[in-house]
Amino acid sequence: MLSLRSVSASYGSSEVLFDIALDVGAGEVVTFLGRNGMGKTTTIRTIMGLMKPLSGHITFKGEDLDGLPADRVARLGIGLVPEGRQIFTALTVRENLVATAANRLGRDNPWTLARIFALFPRLDERQAQNGATLSGGEQQMLAIGRALMTNPDLLILDEATEGLAPVIRAEIWRCIETLKQAGQSILIVDKNLAVLERIADRHYVIEKGRTIWSGTSADLARDRAEVHRHVAF
Repeated sequence: MLSLRSVSASYGSSEVLFDIALDVGAGEVVTFLGRNGMGKTTTIRTIMGLMKPLSGHITFKGEDLDGLPADRVARLGIGLVPEGRQIFTALTVRENLVATAANRLGRDNPWTLARIFALFPRLDERQAQNGATLSGGEQQMLAIGRALMTNPDLLILDEATEGLAPVIRAEIWRCIETLKQAGQSILIVDKNLAVLERIADRHYVIEKGRTIWSGTSADLARDRAEVHRHVAF
């Protein structure tokens, strides 16, 4: 579904991605791992059309994404839960969800408010609250719900559970497992190896703008010490 080959990118004259390789298949949950500052968010920005690659190729469902604007990338069926959530703080929970609602790909069973509220009952209880009044965990739930309301083929979560309380992290992981069981393709940036090993199908590790390791969850269990060395602070 999503394929990156030898992707490089820069901020002005400063090159930050040098050789990124990554694949996400239909129905797969794939992780993108690495310490802070290694290029994970830059890679996601490049996938989403917020940055142009210097070289290499990015394809989604067989279509070349190189140079496409962000709105076109999103319309092709990629939903992003960005680092920092970036919800509309002046809008209510309900308004945040309605603002992004679309079924451009013609889903038979599209995401609706009712489905989002069933997935995240806390959001149902806070429909009329402004986004600014939500806790960090509730904002993350809202950011996920907002992305799902675009009915994406691929959902990308950048720092899925960073900074969240353990009980909220558990709820986010439960949501991701539910989505996986429903066949949703997901690319996750996070550092919780124990949970990711259980949930995800495959994993990629990035260091200094290069993909340096990839493998299945069985490979991750075997190489846990090596992977942890490149992921832990």
